[in-house]
Amino acid sequence: MLKTLGAQIKEFKKDSLLTPVFMVAEVIMETIIPLMMASIIDKGVNAGDIHHIYKMGIYMVIAACFSLLFGILGGKYGARASTGFARNLRKAMYENIQTFSFSNIDKYSTAGLVTRLTTDVTNVQMAYQMILRMCVRAPISLICAMCMSFFINARIACIYLIAVIVLGLFLAFITTKAYKYFSQVFPKYDDLNASVQENVSAIRVVKAYVREKYEKKRFTAASENIYKMFVKAESVVVWNNPAMFLTVYACIILISWFGAKMIVAGSLSTGELMSLLTYCMNIMMSLMFLSMVFVMLTMSMASAERIVEIIEEKSDLSNPKHPVYEIADGSIEFDHVFFQYNKTAEKPVLSDINLTIHPGETIGIIGGTGSSKTSFVNLISRLYDVTAGSVKVGGIDVRNYDMDTLRNEVSVVLQNNVLFSGSILDNLRWGNKNATEEECKRACEAACADEFIERFPDKYNTHIEQGGTNISGGQKQRLCIARALLKNPKILILDDSTSAVDTATDARIREAFAKEIPGTTKLIIAQRISSVQNADRIIVLDDGVISGFDTHEALLKTNEIYRDVYESQTKGGGDFDEGGAA
Repeated sequence: MLKTLGAQIKEFKKDSLLTPVFMVAEVIMETIIPLMMASIIDKGVNAGDIHHIYKMGIYMVIAACFSLLFGILGGKYGARASTGFARNLRKAMYENIQTFSFSNIDKYSTAGLVTRLTTDVTNVQMAYQMILRMCVRAPISLICAMCMSFFINARIACIYLIAVIVLGLFLAFITTKAYKYFSQVFPKYDDLNASVQENVSAIRVVKAYVREKYEKKRFTAASENIYKMFVKAESVVVWNNPAMFLTVYACIILISWFGAKMIVAGSLSTGELMSLLTYCMNIMMSLMFLSMVFVMLTMSMASAERIVEIIEEKSDLSNPKHPVYEIADGSIEFDHVFFQYNKTAEKPVLSDINLTIHPGETIGIIGGTGSSKTSFVNLISRLYDVTAGSVKVGGIDVRNYDMDTLRNEVSVVLQNNVLFSGSILDNLRWGNKNATEEECKRACEAACADEFIERFPDKYNTHIEQGGTNISGGQKQRLCIARALLKNPKILILDDSTSAVDTATDARIREAFAKEIPGTTKLIIAQRISSVQNADRIIVLDDGVISGFDTHEALLKTNEIYRDVYESQTKGGGDFDEGGAA
C-alpha cells in the first residue's frame, strides 16, 4: 500500500523533503529560546546585569523570527506537497477507472467511486500534511526538549520520561480501538452518497410519485449510520485530551514540588526550573500533536486502503501483445459462445451461441426481458469477454484487436441514452471530434434529429443540460443515433434505441440507414416486430439461447415464439413480453 501511495508523490518529492527540514529548523530555534530565558533570569535578573538581559533578549527575538520564518516555509511546502499528492491520487484513480471493463465497473457503485475520489482523498491529504509537519516536528521537539531537560537536571527529567512512556502506551490503546470504527465508517459514506445521487438524478420521479418523505427517511437512515459510527469512534478518541492534560498538570506539579526543594538545597537555579517547566509544556504539546497525528492516521488508513484498491485494480480486459489495428469488414461470427457475468454462477447468461452475420446485413434481435439481448451485443465490441468459444469481427477474434480500434469500428447506441452538458454539436462530436458542422447535420438528418433541432432558437448550438433533461426521450435517442453514425462504423448496434420514437420516425430512420450506410452491418434490438420485420434476418433469443435465426417470413412459419408475438402485436398491440415468449 505504501509503495502505491508513495508513487503518487512524483514531482512533489522536493516539497516533501523541504517541509520536514524547515520543521526541524523551527524546533531547534524553539528549543534554544528557553535556555536563553534561563540565562536572562540567572545571569541577568538575579545578577542585576542589564546588558546581559538586553543581549539575550535580542538573541531571543532573532531566534523567534527564524522560528517563525521556518514555520511559514514549512507550512508553505507542506501545503504544496499534500495538495499535489491529493491531486495525483485523484488523477491516478480517475485514469485507472477509465481503463475498467464493464465487469470491473460492476464491482463498485458510482457513489463509492465518488466517495473515494473526494472524502477519502481529503482524509489522506490531511494525514500526509500532518506526517510532513507534525509527525516530524513533534518527535524532534520532544527529543530535543527531553535532551535539554536531562542536560539541565537528569533527576527531574526522569518525570518526563515516565510520563511519555505511560502516555504513549495509552495513545497506542486509543488508536487501536478507534481504527476499528473508522474502518467501518467510510463505507457508510458510500450509502449516503448513493442515497443523494439516486434522489437528485431521479428527482422528477420522486416528485411525480410524492415520495419526498420516503426519500428523507432513506437519507436520514444513511446519515444516522454515519453519526452512530463516528460517535463510537469519537467516544474512544475523546479520552485523549483528558489523559493528556492529566499528565501535563501532574508533571508540572511534580516538577514544581521537586524543583522548589532543589532550589532551596542549591542544586537547581530559578532559571533552570523555568526552563524545565517550559520544556515540560513542549514535551506535552508534542505528545498532544502526536496523538492528533495518530487519530488522523487512523482515519486515513481506512481511506488509503480504499484508494489503493482502485489504483491497483486491474482491468479484466487488456490488449494482446501484438494487437491487430485494422478491421477488414463488418462480418460477425459467434463460434459456440458461452458467457456468464459471474464465474461461480450456476447457469450461463448465453449458451452455445453459434451464428454468422455477413458484412452490410441488417439483423433484427428480438426477445423477452432477461433473454440476454444486450449481453449478446456487448460481446461484439468486447465490453465483456466470452467465457467459452469466440466472437469474431472481420474474421478475427475480437480478443486479438486493439480495443480502441475495435470500439471505434463497432458503434453502440446503448439502452440508457446518455448526453453530456454542452451544446448539441459538442455531444455529436463524441462520435467524431473532428466532424464538421455539415457532417453533424447530415448524421442528424439520417437519424431524423434535424427536424426538432431546427426548431430550437440556437439550433445546433442549443445547450443540453446534464443527462439531456431539457429534451424528450425520443429526441435524446435520435441524437445518440446521430452521434453513433458520425463514427462511420463497420458495425452499428442499436440496443432498443428507437423505443421512444413513433413507428413512422422509426421507419424513416431505418430507410436512412439503408441509404446512408449500406455497407455497415446493422444490429437492431427491439421489442416491436415492426422495427425488425424488414431486416435481412432476425435473431429470436429466449433465455440466453437462440430460438430462431431467419427472415421474417420464415420465422412466422417455423418459430412459435416469433409467431405468437407477431400475432399479439398485429391483433391489438403489445410488446414482446406480452406475447408467447413471456
